Order: sequence, then structure tokens, then C-alpha cells
Amino acid sequence: MKLGTRGSPLALTQAHMVRRALMAAHGWGEDAITIVPVKTTGDRVQDRPLSELGGKALWTKELDHALGEGAIDFAVHSMKDVETIRPEAIVIAAMLERADMRDRLIGADSVAALPRGARVGTSSPRRSAQLLRLRADLEIVMFRGNVDTRLSRLNLGEADATLLAAAGLDRLGRPEIGHAIATDIMLPAPAQGAVGIECLGTRDDLRAALAAIDHHDTHLCVLTERALLAHLGADCRSPMAALAVREGDSVFLRAEILSMDGRLHRAGETTAAVGDHAPIAALASALLADAEPELRALFSGI
Repeated sequence: MKLGTRGSPLALTQAHMVRRALMAAHGWGEDAITIVPVKTTGDRVQDRPLSELGGKALWTKELDHALGEGAIDFAVHSMKDVETIRPEAIVIAAMLERADMRDRLIGADSVAALPRGARVGTSSPRRSAQLLRLRADLEIVMFRGNVDTRLSRLNLGEADATLLAAAGLDRLGRPEIGHAIATDIMLPAPAQGAVGIECLGTRDDLRAALAAIDHHDTHLCVLTERALLAHLGADCRSPMAALAVREGDSVFLRAEILSMDGRLHRAGETTAAVGDHAPIAALASALLADAEPELRALFSGI
């Protein structure tokens, strides 16, 4: 079988994680799965924000095409990079157990410890807005690229600090880099830290094989966060954060929406029974109903 992935070091690492998990679950040999790197538009264009290029589909459309053409059998993604509305023919068949969902700050021990007027490199509207809400004096510098590219730009002095996902650093064997930011200071992006595997919905055989490595609680929590994205009508230009945690037969969800400059902010939380999306929709409606027009305009939900 052919497993499609982006070609970045982190994406390849995650593809090998999926391959090893499937081999272990089914007793398959080394030749059972071939990893097929696919160059995506998001990887090719690094000098502009995603919001100017077409959004998160830049990470997925080439892999989606490869699935549809049969060039690959299944694909692995960082779930935070997968757009909310997916093609009907494609299903999220499994997710690996979620890793550390926090952000790590590289360049200072904490956001509070950053020098006044410090330049922080990031291309994420969420991270930019959260940083500016905490420290309006900070200057945001556009940083895109893989982990090594961003760390190199930081070392070259293009910024004083940057933020990277803790899960990505850990998976690349760099747990010592940066300082984790508590989620009560910076709530993460929806699905941050989760690795998902997609295939065509018609591949019942493959879906059954992938189900063997699905981490149910991760899958449940990520789908909860993605449901909130859908109800808010959020896209890659919408600064928002969310984190769902399984609590027995329920899911506890925290969320916030922000203006681009961090000046406007609304936060809320809810508890929903497993499988019940009504409280999630109600939370989205409450956040938007209570938001100023300038903030509400960044989301298309009602």
C-alpha cells in the first residue's frame, strides 16, 4: 500500500509513525507500506501567509488528488492543517494518540520575559492575536517554513523569538527546544498535536485496517474542536483557539475568538455528551452573539 505525505521532515516523521503503528497492529512486514512524498503548494510557496494563497487546502489538495487518482491509498496529515470542510469522497479514518498540544516559545523563557518591542516570528493569525492580546508592544514578523527554516531565520536575527508546536519539536527529537506555554495563557489551535489518516470512503478494507490504530479519545476531541470551527465559520484568516478534553461520557471544550490585533476577545466553554453537537453549536453562537461587529466579521457562522 502507498501512504502519501508532505515531504517536510516533520511530515515524513509522522508518516513513519503511522507506518510503524500499522505494521505493529497487523504484523505486517517492511514491504507492506511504501511512503510516497507529495509536494504541496503550501510547501512550495513560503514567502506569503496561507490566507493570501488559498488557506489550508494548500496542504491537502495535492494529496486529495493523489487519493482520487489512486496514486496513493491513504494520506497522513497534521490535523490542525486540514481544512474544516473536506471532500465528500474522503474520510478521516483514524488518528494517532494526541501529543503535547501546547505551543513552545523559542527565544525567551515566557511571553512576559520578552523585551519590550520584541519581534516575534509567526504566520499564524491565532498566535499573532494571542501574543498581541498579552503584549500589545510586540512586533509580529511573518515566519513560514518548516521547523529548521524557522529556527534558522531566528538564529539569523530576523526575529527575537518564535513559536512552534511542542508536538512537532518532540517528534523531531528536539524536546529541549523552547519553553512550553500553558494552555490557560495561550489556548492551542484546534487539533494541534494530532496526526490524522485519510482514505477514500469507498475503501472499506482500508478503513477497517486503519481503525486498528485509531485513538478513540483523540479522534473524539479533535472532531469536537473541528465541529466548533464549522459552527463558527472559521477559516485560516480567523484567529481562534480551542481545546477539547474527554471527561468520562462527556467532552469539556474551551474556546476563544480574537481580532487580528488581539484587542477584541471573547472566550467560553461548554460540556457536551459524547456525540451531542448541540452544546458546541450553542457555544459558537454565544461567542459570535457577544462579539463586537469587527470581531464577528472574521467568522461566517451564525
